Amino acid sequence: MKKFIGVAIAAGATVACAGVANAGEGTANIAFTTDYVFRGISLSGEDPAVQGGADWTSDQFYIGAWGSSLGSAGTSMEVDLYAGWTPTTGPVSWDLGIVGYYYPGADDDAAESDFYQGKLAASIHPVEALTLGAAVYYSPDNYGETGGALYYELNGEYALNDMWTVSGAAGDQSIDDVDGPGGANLDDSYFTWNVGTTVALHGFSIDLRYTQADINANDPIALAGYATANMGEGRAVLTLSREL
Repeated sequence: MKKFIGVAIAAGATVACAGVANAGEGTANIAFTTDYVFRGISLSGEDPAVQGGADWTSDQFYIGAWGSSLGSAGTSMEVDLYAGWTPTTGPVSWDLGIVGYYYPGADDDAAESDFYQGKLAASIHPVEALTLGAAVYYSPDNYGETGGALYYELNGEYALNDMWTVSGAAGDQSIDDVDGPGGANLDDSYFTWNVGTTVALHGFSIDLRYTQADINANDPIALAGYATANMGEGRAVLTLSREL
């Protein structure tokens, strides 16, 4: 489950594609984080994770890949593939895309782990240093064959100077069938938020963030084993990323 929304920081280094003018640009990044948190939930078993990705952009289009180790979470790694379109209408910047989430080495005997989501996001700049945004993600067949899933969020970022920004996000994740195939068709949702600060220094990006998901032990999502209350408890996460 790619960065998103808990906010995950990835530094990109621009490398011009050789030989063809206006053919696009490539970017690459690598990161180390104390905990891979996705939408308020630890996906690395509360262990550190190594992450990295690469992107290609041309005019209003992009494609990319991103991956993360998953620590003691029970699968070897996560690999995300994505593509999208980023038009602008007046003051609004849009991002319409699709993201596929893949888990090589996952045991799919009970339910399929791999899934995809459609994305619609928009952002504006009321003033030069401030970015305000909103995003919606939808999957018709969520992780573990848990039915339709909808996530929506509001987010913002303020640049204090060229090196230092503060940012945060708040969102709601709903899942139609948290107990998966053969279960009682239990639906559930939870609220998640994060706030943090990022410093760019000598080619590195250092992000310190506090994140939390409102999941209790007696909620259907926890009783079904989709996510435990411990996975969503409040925590500080430190991420160090580097442009390549």
